[in-house]
Amino acid sequence: MLRNPSGRTRRDIMDWLKDPAAHFPARGHGDPVETGVTARAVAAKLGVPRRTAAAHLDFLARLGVLRTRRVRWRTHYRRDEIRIAEVARMFEKGW
Repeated sequence: MLRNPSGRTRRDIMDWLKDPAAHFPARGHGDPVETGVTARAVAAKLGVPRRTAAAHLDFLARLGVLRTRRVRWRTHYRRDEIRIAEVARMFEKGW
C-alpha cells in the first residue's frame, strides 16, 4: 500500500487528516476536526479530480483506517484512531 505513488498519496492524506484544521479550511458544512473532510477538499489539496481523491479515500475507508459520515449529500472522512492503534499493535507484535 505504501510503496507506490498511490501509497505516498494515501500516506499524505492520512498525515493531513491527523490535523485537518491545519490543512483544510473550515467550510459551511462543519468543522473539519469534528465532521471530517470531503473528497472535494482533499482533491483540491492534491490537485487531482474529485473522483481520484474519492477513490483513495474509499480505499482507506474500506481498510478501516478512515470513518465516513454523511452530512447532507456529501461524505466526510476522518481518521479512525482506535483502528489505527489496533493495526499498529498488530505490527509491533509481529503480525
